[in-house]
Amino acid sequence: MDKKTLKEKLEFWKKQESQLVKRFDELMLLRGEAAREGDLKENAGYELRTEEAQVASAQIANARKTIKKLEEELG
Repeated sequence: MDKKTLKEKLEFWKKQESQLVKRFDELMLLRGEAAREGDLKENAGYELRTEEAQVASAQIANARKTIKKLEEELG
C-alpha cells in the first residue's frame, strides 16, 4: 500500500478512535446517572449503558490496534 493511502487510513482511524472515546465518555456519564436511579440489580438503564460501554471499549481497542499497525507500516 502506498504512503498516501496509509496516511489517509491512519487519519480515518484516528478520527474514529476520537469519536469512540467521546462516545465511551458519554456512556460512562449516562451509566453514572442510571446508577443513581436505584438498585443496580434491577436497573435496565444501568445494564444497557454498561453493555454499550463494553462494546465501545472493544471498538476503541480495535481502533488503537489498527492505528498502531498503520503507524508501524508508515515507519
